[in-house]
Amino acid sequence: CAPSIHVSQSGVIYCRDSDESNSPHQTTTISQGAATLHGLFIKTDAADSIPSVLAYQSRPPPPCSGPRRKERGEPGAAARARPPHCCAIEAETQTSHSSVKASTTEVQIGPMRLTQDPIQVLLIFAKEDNQSDGFWWACDRAGYRCNIARTPESALECFLDKHQEIIVIDHRNSRYFDAEAICRSLRATKPSEHTVILAVVPRTSSDQEETSVLPLLHAGFDRRFMENSSITACYNELIQIEHGEVRSQFKLRACNAVFTALDHCQEAIEITSEDHVIQYVNPAFERMMGYHKGELIGKELTELPKSDKNRADLLDTINTFIKKGKEWQGVYYARRKSGDSIQQHVKITPVIGQGGKIRHFVSLKRLRCTNENNKQLYKSHRDEKYSGDNSQSESHSFRCKNRRKDSIDVKSITSQSSDAPSLQTRRYSSMARIHSMTIEAPITKASPEHCLLHKLRVINIINAAQENSPITVAEALDRVLEILRTTELYSPQLGTKDEDPHTSDLVGGLMTDGLRRLSGNECVFSKNMNLSHSHLSVPITINDVPPCITQLLDNEESWDFNIFELEAVTNKRPLIYLGLKVFARFGVAEFLNCSEATLRAWLQMIEANYHSSNSYHNSTHAADVLHATAFFLGKERVKGSLDHLDEVAALIAATIHDVDHPGRTNSFLCNAGSELAVLYNDTAVLESHHTALAFQLTAKDSKCNIFKNIDRNHYRTLRQAIIDMVLATEMTKHFEHVNKFVNSINKPMASEENSSHSEGSDCACTASIKNFPDNQTLIKRMMIKCADVANPCRPLELCIEWAGRISEEYFAQTDEEKRQGLPVVMPVFDRTTCSIPKSQISFIDYFITDMFDAWDAFAHLPVLMQHLANNYKHWKTLDELKCKSLRLPSEKK
Repeated sequence: CAPSIHVSQSGVIYCRDSDESNSPHQTTTISQGAATLHGLFIKTDAADSIPSVLAYQSRPPPPCSGPRRKERGEPGAAARARPPHCCAIEAETQTSHSSVKASTTEVQIGPMRLTQDPIQVLLIFAKEDNQSDGFWWACDRAGYRCNIARTPESALECFLDKHQEIIVIDHRNSRYFDAEAICRSLRATKPSEHTVILAVVPRTSSDQEETSVLPLLHAGFDRRFMENSSITACYNELIQIEHGEVRSQFKLRACNAVFTALDHCQEAIEITSEDHVIQYVNPAFERMMGYHKGELIGKELTELPKSDKNRADLLDTINTFIKKGKEWQGVYYARRKSGDSIQQHVKITPVIGQGGKIRHFVSLKRLRCTNENNKQLYKSHRDEKYSGDNSQSESHSFRCKNRRKDSIDVKSITSQSSDAPSLQTRRYSSMARIHSMTIEAPITKASPEHCLLHKLRVINIINAAQENSPITVAEALDRVLEILRTTELYSPQLGTKDEDPHTSDLVGGLMTDGLRRLSGNECVFSKNMNLSHSHLSVPITINDVPPCITQLLDNEESWDFNIFELEAVTNKRPLIYLGLKVFARFGVAEFLNCSEATLRAWLQMIEANYHSSNSYHNSTHAADVLHATAFFLGKERVKGSLDHLDEVAALIAATIHDVDHPGRTNSFLCNAGSELAVLYNDTAVLESHHTALAFQLTAKDSKCNIFKNIDRNHYRTLRQAIIDMVLATEMTKHFEHVNKFVNSINKPMASEENSSHSEGSDCACTASIKNFPDNQTLIKRMMIKCADVANPCRPLELCIEWAGRISEEYFAQTDEEKRQGLPVVMPVFDRTTCSIPKSQISFIDYFITDMFDAWDAFAHLPVLMQHLANNYKHWKTLDELKCKSLRLPSEKK
């Protein structure tokens, strides 16, 4: 053999031409086993011992390289020729180590700092030509490590060994191999997930139509390169790929390390999308919850069963934090697949993505006990679940009874023979009282001169205080000045009640319009509105109502109707069933010219947008207000004063008046800087939201649009009446509405009744009221206001239940205000210190008595006033006994 031969100890054969033995430009061939490789080749233990420069000396020099040729020494024609094949064995793969010093690159991905090795490129060309040389020398210039494969088999073998980041496949001629078949075979391997594959296609002439890239993409190629042997063109293409796809894929490969860490983490981890769709759970989560990840991934969190051991407002609290991008952590009860409830320490962290938006939520969860105690924990939860607290099948009122079984018996004290002061004895005839009754602004209690003087003094004091106040305080004082300068000062007069914290807190919490008070902690209160109602099962027609519900509804015209029994038997969906019955009784569908199916779909949609997690402001409260409104509409004086349109408007307003209520007061939302408060400028925030949302939902879907068939003018009148009634439920104008009702309705009626005792006088009075549309508006406002807060006028058992529910909602608000550092609107409603009897007494004294006196004088409601007297007596008795909790008169000491 002409070349000199050296065989290493490892069995690698080095062949060197003897004629070129003294030349610095030698052609080297390495042979091992049955394969012969030119240059430096893969899978040889001798590869690292050969100088890397030899690899380039086996390649033709780059054209027009100038200085590069001087550095390397310009080879002659013989040297630039293709190297001879040793032993007649065809070379399949060539490997280069760049003559340019290749350096590693640091890449940052989140908190991780990665080191990227020099890029490796695999060229798959059956024959050597200018194009393959262009990419070869482009790799040299860029500092990449390059391999050339001649056959599909050697290409696949080389890739599986090196895992190159970039692969260039010759797609110009199918005579040698099928480029698309090679690409598909490479894509079939796992390492190719992070590899960019480039197709070199023949250049098209100017008269040829551009071909589609879709066949290449379908075959697995990422990019297309139009044939161009210029080293600069090849270099630019490779550099763009590196700075684009390769670096992105490099960062994605780092995620494997992150997921490996998550898989071995002892804490349960759950990752969801911004829409709360589960995207990942780790094995610790599977073990804790008893689910397999295949059962969870792709599902919404709302699809998973919830534990009933959490506070009703907990999900709202969590949502408040994470929707603003804040982290939440606390204790949460979760339900395992087996049905057991477990208590967890939970930390939920929002992940901000592109555009500054929340893209994911990461939840870390761990049990509140060690793994050894898990079994005992699960057992204790299971025992507790089945130990007599069958809350799933019982109504809330019955649960309250169970909790009260150790309470005292006050039946004898609250009986008719009791000497306790009665609300009824404190009242004299409503009609006789009307002449002396004026519910006025406190400023009108004094003489006009004194009023103006005091007013000016207060304004001057506030103006002086503003000069040296911080901007937040100055803005608050501006609002105070605005209130003082208004001409309608129907503000509550505390008088001697100023010393009563219950009354003060009720006034501050219910009658302020959300004046911002020194809050350095802003949050956005946002709920995901459930606009879907397809999951609710409703009767096909009114005659299709289940017998147990029908039997209850037979008594719906009575004031003593038990709404909580309906809540229990309808699985917390009383509004649709009661609504169907009441709306049918008042001919609502006929007036609206809509089908019963449309009305049913509308009721279903409205009820779906009440929050069952609220202890008070839920669809049961809406059904209760609807029942009271229907009861009032059945009274002769009311019925004779209103038109059919007014009746329909009143029933619809009662149904929607608290839709999507978040279980927090207006003051809370304003202090928290919620989206709704910003939208409605801190004015009648919730009431505006209820009406706006109800009309939006109604118009959104033709299937539940109850207004689609009525005349446009009727719709405008009806809509205005509904909006006016719902806005009247806002408490900041409570005394204004009551005062106007007394002065415009009660007093004229009392005067007419006293001046005429004829039989037709009542009818004449009613007719005169109907002649004034403003009076009809006042009646509708008063009616829905009384229906909204009629709880103290219900039978005692129902009154106690409602008192417990509203107190729980206020307790939850106070808890959240303390957690978030917000102003505590009603400090007295602290669940550890609050006296519910005192709060009820204050509420009745301050808001209920005068309003229902006025309403009773108009509508004649003796049954309500009797219940009010009995309930007031009950709360007074409990207060005298220093009881803080709720008691039923039938319960024994």
